[in-house]
Amino acid sequence: MSAPAAEPSGKGWLLDFVTLGAIWGSSFLFMRIAGKELGALPTAAVRVAIGALFLLPFMLYKGQGQALRQHYKPIFLVGMLNSGIPFALYCFALQSISTGLSSILNASVPMFGALVAWLWLRDRPNTTRIVGLLVGFSGVALLAWGQTSGHQVASSGSAPAWAVAACLGACVCYAVAASFTRLYLQQVPSLAIATGSQIGAALGLLIPAVWLWPDQAPSQNAWLALVAVGVVCTGVAYILFYRLIVNAGPSRTLAVTYLIPVFAVVYGLIFLNETFSLTMLASAAVIVSGTALLTGLLQPASWPTRLRAVFARRF
Repeated sequence: MSAPAAEPSGKGWLLDFVTLGAIWGSSFLFMRIAGKELGALPTAAVRVAIGALFLLPFMLYKGQGQALRQHYKPIFLVGMLNSGIPFALYCFALQSISTGLSSILNASVPMFGALVAWLWLRDRPNTTRIVGLLVGFSGVALLAWGQTSGHQVASSGSAPAWAVAACLGACVCYAVAASFTRLYLQQVPSLAIATGSQIGAALGLLIPAVWLWPDQAPSQNAWLALVAVGVVCTGVAYILFYRLIVNAGPSRTLAVTYLIPVFAVVYGLIFLNETFSLTMLASAAVIVSGTALLTGLLQPASWPTRLRAVFARRF
């Protein structure tokens, strides 16, 4: 068995890394703006449709159309799991809770991913990763408990508990989609999956979006938010994401999950006058710590060795 490939060296990927965090952090803001006028399902449908239209020329230019035709059924299914359903759930949640809260909950995706892989693919985590799962989920529980005080309610719509449940449901969808992709689409080119998944999500949401389309025409701000979330947060973000995997390696790319809530909270504070409580800060720290343990970015087993090396140099 060959050794795993080392992470690429150099810092040229840092700009892409920060840009991707800033872009995905803004998606919560744009979905909130558009969703207030269009509703959850129409907003999600337009987002994936715009993303598909943006990505389609790139896919065809790369000559991956045949790959999409050969595997369109599993790709379309993963599109609903990885885009259509979770985008709609987040749009629903953002009508009741802040963008910061929803983005922190989104940071738990790697934990749900590991749990689903364990149960479905029998990819059993080691002791450190199990500790990470327990720590991370305790942070999610703390955050869900803290929001019931009502301080993070963004509007007078649905109860925050339902909104939190919607965010966690979206995280589960992402996790199932990741294992499904690993099981059935591992050999399919990434751009074909990215483009086809947006097409599949758009087709899946088409009828409910038309049925629930608002009677009043959306404002210019709503349309601008839709274009931004479709082109930038979906199309451009996918290109940056896959480029990061090549240039920075998968573990570094995964760490962008920690950066997204930072930008989402800042955008919410500046543009939506949202608040950020100590409970959210503490919960975010616990979730990030658990996810870092889970993904191997924190490796406590190596700490004693490092400490002994430090003391050996000093004494």
